[in-house]
Amino acid sequence: MSKQILIVGLGLIGGSLALALQKNKDLTIIGYDIDSHVIRKAKKLRVIHEMAFHVKDSAKIADVIIFATPVNTTLQFMNEVQDWPLKDSVVLMDTGSTKKLIMEKATTLRKQGITFIGGHPMAGSHKSGVDAAKAHLFENAYFMLTPLVDESEEKIEFLESLLSVTKAKVVRVTAEEHDHMTAVVSHFPHIVAASLVHQLSGENEQFPFTKQLAAGGFRDITRIASSNPIMWRDITVQNRNELINQLDKWQDEMNHVKSLLNEAAPLDIEHYFSRAKHVRDELPITSQGALYTVYDLYVDVPDYPGVISEVTGLLAKHAISITNIRIVETREDVFGILVISFQTADDQKLAQKYLNQETTFETYIS
Repeated sequence: MSKQILIVGLGLIGGSLALALQKNKDLTIIGYDIDSHVIRKAKKLRVIHEMAFHVKDSAKIADVIIFATPVNTTLQFMNEVQDWPLKDSVVLMDTGSTKKLIMEKATTLRKQGITFIGGHPMAGSHKSGVDAAKAHLFENAYFMLTPLVDESEEKIEFLESLLSVTKAKVVRVTAEEHDHMTAVVSHFPHIVAASLVHQLSGENEQFPFTKQLAAGGFRDITRIASSNPIMWRDITVQNRNELINQLDKWQDEMNHVKSLLNEAAPLDIEHYFSRAKHVRDELPITSQGALYTVYDLYVDVPDYPGVISEVTGLLAKHAISITNIRIVETREDVFGILVISFQTADDQKLAQKYLNQETTFETYIS
């Protein structure tokens, strides 16, 4: 029997979920967005099967309702949904980046017999909007579920089965665990990246050439500072307690570094960097984590006319798509002057394979 899936919010995540779920032919995907033009575009692009212009009316026939909206918007919908005529068996889920506030509200819905299971697909793209939706966006990415402690196992397994067609790695954690872990590996790094850029901006006023030298390693470690400031404003406010905890630990770490510099003991400093290298080198590189993953391939090419077209032509010959390409203006702390970004780890590995086989250029995956 066909299941009706209502997706509220047809941006990158909502649109990509709609496309991925269409792999299950027993599902009918209904799409709603506050912008009616987006709804029509999603239908034209075949991102959804049916259009919903009145979310309350469509909700009453839905077996699953997915809120692919910012957390604050989802919380508003969770207030409204209490007055919607829903099926007794309906399962609600969100895709927000923070979970504590969402799951606190879910306990209120539980008292009214409404099942709400928190969700967070840890995937993204350098593009946004329904135009950027991709059916494979969640492949090999972690999809975190945060059910309430006493949630029905049957309904959790139903949702896990539903999401299996996305080829994501579906895992269960508590809301508290989710917010703590994402603070460590996603939310706090955004603050650090932003702070480094602010520090560069200040230094650049006195030393204007500084910005020109920031095209290598500095650009890479601060890439996430280019993320949507409104989204990160909301995430920072919503997860501020965890972030304050991380900031305290970071300040302790920086005090340790300061003491290493004051003592100027070469072996201790070498050990500090060796330990960091060891931990960094053991991080997974074949799957997406909490941060949006760009699969970069560094190619050390000589400087002669046509070398870039030589590389891109080879990739085109093997039908390998790239999402971005850039030339690094300084070689300090980088592994190659040409940086090519791919959508998937498979494309990244294939590109490296063919470049190694058919050119003399050195390649490196960081």
